[in-house]
Amino acid sequence: MIPKEVLKKVKRIEIQTRGLVNDVFSGEYHSVFKGRGMEFAEVREYQYGDDIRTIDWNVSARMGHPYVKVFEEERELTVMLLVDASRSAEFGTYAQMKGEIAAEICALLAFAAIKNNDKVGLIIFTDKIEKFVPPKKGKKHVLRVVRELLYHKPESTGTDIALALEYMNRVMTRRAVAFLISDFQADDFEPALRIAGRRHDLIAVTITDPREMELPAVGFIELEDAETGEAVLVDTGSQELRRAFSKEVARRRNHLDRLFRRINIDRIDIFTDKPYAEPLIRFFRMRAKRFR
Repeated sequence: MIPKEVLKKVKRIEIQTRGLVNDVFSGEYHSVFKGRGMEFAEVREYQYGDDIRTIDWNVSARMGHPYVKVFEEERELTVMLLVDASRSAEFGTYAQMKGEIAAEICALLAFAAIKNNDKVGLIIFTDKIEKFVPPKKGKKHVLRVVRELLYHKPESTGTDIALALEYMNRVMTRRAVAFLISDFQADDFEPALRIAGRRHDLIAVTITDPREMELPAVGFIELEDAETGEAVLVDTGSQELRRAFSKEVARRRNHLDRLFRRINIDRIDIFTDKPYAEPLIRFFRMRAKRFR
């Protein structure tokens, strides 16, 4: 039995994302994510200006005058949502936790997908595959995806991005549009990222809380690694410590930037203290320009 508060959250997210989907994302989504190719639709009589390479010689011979083949874009896509549910997703120092924002982003992308008659699938992962929802169409299915994101209680706490990508490559035999949503606090996933990026249209969505980027000068505090449970007492009054912390954060972000550029994977940066719709809209519009 799903708790009433979860159902209320699902309804709130549906209402909240509906306006964005209708006003912005549906049209942009269609132009940004192309179908798998062209498929035969029909034949029609040859008209002046038609490419002679499209003439159907068999039909033309039967009818006694030229006919051409008409092709349409094979529009149907599969959108896979790979969502990091490790313990660090439960962190947030502003209005929402990183995991809550991830659920709302997934809802927005999923509703845009079904509005374009595409399928949506879900992989929830930690350092194990927590949940796999096979791709399907329809509003009822998308509401199930959102419920899973809100209701699922992870069995593990760590993060294994490589495992999630390798699992997707096994279960998805055809090319998909894949959104990998994580804070990317993990290591050793470059080979898997490279392979997944070749097989699928892979987009990285990074979710970061500002407190993960710099330490406030508030004296002695105990910091705990959300995924390992390891705790350490630090003096945030130390300027040297704060500088070293910021330097390490910058190093990791730069490494991630270079990695995505090297593998040619698009990145959407989301911060918990800012509306997530704006960077998503920028991304969609940037890609729309690229494909014009």
